[in-house]
Amino acid sequence: QVQLVESGGGLVQAGGSLRLSCAASGSINSINDMGWYRQAPGKQREFIATISSSYHTNYADSMKGRFTISRDNAKNTVYLQMNSLKPEDTAVYYCNAGIRTTAWATLDVWGQGTLVTVSS
Repeated sequence: QVQLVESGGGLVQAGGSLRLSCAASGSINSINDMGWYRQAPGKQREFIATISSSYHTNYADSMKGRFTISRDNAKNTVYLQMNSLKPEDTAVYYCNAGIRTTAWATLDVWGQGTLVTVSS
């Protein structure tokens, strides 16, 4: 079994910053792409960014500039640094990863989500 556990969410004032973390654990052979998504109340889940095992990043156009994704392969952890937060950034933030558990099996795993609330 493998799992992703997010942390770092909370309440922050507009203009502030937060750093989210997401750690993978369990029977892990290797981890492919890791990414972040978010879902605001009443809206569909939205792509934020992904990062490959070789640290290549890809961002949604609307997320470029304020959000930075990074990862620590030694810790099986992906991070999302969020700056200049706005009330419209309020959402549940989810991490996702392609986790190889054996030489022939890769699982698409989601975390449970962490709530970020930005007050005006």
